[in-house]
Amino acid sequence: MHQHHKVNYIEMPSRDLNLSKAFFTKVFGWAFVDYGPEYCAFSNEGIDGGFYYADLAISSQSGAPLIVLYSNQLEATQSAVLAAGGELIKAIFSFPGGRRFQFKDPAGNEFAVWSE
Repeated sequence: MHQHHKVNYIEMPSRDLNLSKAFFTKVFGWAFVDYGPEYCAFSNEGIDGGFYYADLAISSQSGAPLIVLYSNQLEATQSAVLAAGGELIKAIFSFPGGRRFQFKDPAGNEFAVWSE
C-alpha cells in the first residue's frame, strides 16, 4: 500500500542497462521488468525503482543521494560485489550504529551496504 508523502520509487541512471541488471541480479537477487530498450524496473527490494539509460552515474562526490542497502552478512556481500565486477570505494568500516562499505556497480553508480 502506498503511504502519503513517503518515498515510493527511485529512478537511477545506467550507462549499460544489461550490465546493471546482471550485476544486481547476481549480487542481490533482484528481478527486472524491461519497458523498452531504455528502461527497466525492479520491485519488492525495500523500495521499488528502475534504471534508465543515460551517460550519467550517481556519486556522493557530485552531491547525489547515497543509496544504502542492508546485508546481514556484510563480508559475504562485499565479496559478491567484487566478484560480480563492482569496484570498492571504501572497504568495510565502522560508523555509529554499524558497519558498511561503499562501491561502484559496473555501470559506475555508487551505492553502500550496511549491517549492524
